[in-house]
Parts: sequence; structure tokens; C-alpha cells
Amino acid sequence: MKQILITNDDGFDAIGIKALIKALSPIAKLTVVAPAKNKSACGHSLTLDKPLRMENVKDDFYKIDDGSPTDCMFISIHNLFKDGYKPDLVVSGINIGANMGEDITYSGTAAAAMEAVLHGIPAIAISQVCKDRCNDIKNGWDFELAKDIISKIAKKILKDEFPIGKRKFLNINIPPIKKDECKGIKITKAGYREYGNDTSRHLNPRGEEYYWIGLHPLIWKESKNKDCDFEAIKANYVSISPIKLDMTSYEDINRLNEWI
Repeated sequence: MKQILITNDDGFDAIGIKALIKALSPIAKLTVVAPAKNKSACGHSLTLDKPLRMENVKDDFYKIDDGSPTDCMFISIHNLFKDGYKPDLVVSGINIGANMGEDITYSGTAAAAMEAVLHGIPAIAISQVCKDRCNDIKNGWDFELAKDIISKIAKKILKDEFPIGKRKFLNINIPPIKKDECKGIKITKAGYREYGNDTSRHLNPRGEEYYWIGLHPLIWKESKNKDCDFEAIKANYVSISPIKLDMTSYEDINRLNEWI
């Protein structure tokens, strides 16, 4: 039986990971290793300054105390899967909130997929885009579209092969609509996110200053062919973007050599 390793960055008890487990349990044997608490926007961080404890929640389900999604991947791949055996697929999610454009670099959800492909394991990051700062999720979002998409994509990968090369993963974003409202799937590029200043300055009861970083609205630069992830989601399509870890700007190598 095929083996899928699951993680997320919202924490082991998040509703998104429960929906993911429900979607994938009929098609493969699952192992779940997730952070003990929310680690959103932690990026591709690895914990090096303290020991980490992996606690068994139930059969094939573990949480790592204060660990990042990257920690979850690194520890589980090298300790739960031994003798050269690796899972057939890693799926990270279902994240609460979008992971599009440059937000991919912040995302703990995407980072788990990055770590998996570094170890030669095909990987998917899947995120549920929200309306109204995710109040729809808190009010009982059913994840039916997300579950349907991830089940179909995972089945296809396990039956055939991973459709892209090494050190690359699939980044899936699900529009905030019901399943019957979806227009289909679009293969997209990562868009150009535009960022503002959503920080609030406050004073605590002792008069000490602190800052709170908020959530930026989803604003992006329009692409020439309207083929980016943001635009697919806006048009009620599921967005699937192939993401590679090689960040070299090859077109600038000759220019930089001339400049030096």
C-alpha cells in the first residue's frame, strides 16, 4: 500500500489537517507529523538551538513540541522511515489562508513541501483561500472542494508518477467557494504580491512598546496573460503552480559578470 506523510503549519489539531486526513485515508496509509502549535509564516526554518520532542498522539500520528513544519519533515523522514525507505508522497495542509505569490517564501505549509523534495520525496502544499480573514472557516467551512482536489491529485501521483522534476513541488490554492461553483483547474505561475504596512503599535500595562503584525489584504500586480495564481483564484479556479527551489537569477549571471 502506498504511504503518504502529512503535516501542516496550523498545528496538529487544526481543522484543515483533519480534513486532509479524511480526504487521503481511503487512498493510502497515512503518517501524520505536525507541529504541536500554530507555526504559520515560519518559513523554511529548522530548529537548531534546542532539542525537540516528538509525542505520539495516536497510531501513526505525532506532534513535535514547538517544532516547525520543516522540523516535522526532517525528523520524521529520518526516524520514522528507516532502511532507505521513504514515503511515496508528502502533503502539507490544508492551510487556512492563501499561499500565493511571494507569500510562498513565508509559508510553513510550503516549507514542509520544500523540505520533502530536498529529500527526494514528491510533495504538495495545499491551501484554502479565505474570505473575511478566515471567518468563513471558523463558521464551519466544509473543505469539500479542497478534499476533492487533493484526493484526485494524490491518486494520480501515486498511480502514475510525479509530473515535475527534482527539487520542485506543487503549490495548490483552493478558491473560497463551494465545490459546485468551481470552474476547474488552472496551471499557474506564482504572481507578484503587493505588500502594505499592517503593523499596529501598542503599549502594554507597564508602558512598554510592542508591535503586532496583521494580515495584509490579497493585492497583486496584474500579469500580462492573467495566468498567475491570484487571478485563477479570483476567477473561481483551483490554482496549481509548479514551484522550484533553485532561486538563481540565470538571466543576470552574464550581466553581473560584466558589472564586476
